[in-house]
Amino acid sequence: MLRADSLPLCLLLCCGFFSTGVSANSDVWLLVDTKARKIEVKKGEKTLEILNSIAIGRGGAGLKSHRGDNITPHGDYRIGWIGEKSTFRRFFGLTYPSIADAEKALEQGIINQPTYERILAAHVNNQIPPQNTPLGGQIGIHGLGRADERVHKSFDWTHGCIALTNGQIDHLSQLVDTGTVVKIK
Repeated sequence: MLRADSLPLCLLLCCGFFSTGVSANSDVWLLVDTKARKIEVKKGEKTLEILNSIAIGRGGAGLKSHRGDNITPHGDYRIGWIGEKSTFRRFFGLTYPSIADAEKALEQGIINQPTYERILAAHVNNQIPPQNTPLGGQIGIHGLGRADERVHKSFDWTHGCIALTNGQIDHLSQLVDTGTVVKIK
């Protein structure tokens, strides 16, 4: 595996991604249970709150293999950015793809070495990883916006994101910030 300290300086300087500006309480984190369709807001190992009836990707949850597979990825991420003016009311963008996602994709020939290095450099430098790779991007937690709440309650409808009602996403915005850990299982 390529070591971060051996990355060319130009690669590190040219990534061109926004800093996550980590500011969240490091004790608060989110556990997304895709089977139980819930998010647990946790502080350490203690569950503070549970947000039920989430929706996930149309393709279920697991290992994402490519952009457009509609799968919600399993893994460990952080909230990398927050979109307050999203079509979906609020959007908490995740630091997908992770280094682990990139390593699997490189081994499987889904991405090439330069793409892997861009993803690695972003994570090493606490930046948002590239969102335009063959693995896809723009994975996050969001509200419904103007979408029909009845549809949300009926089936999984996203392209790989985790969806909450508008009330739930508004409430969650008071508990998390950029840098909050999000574990999806």
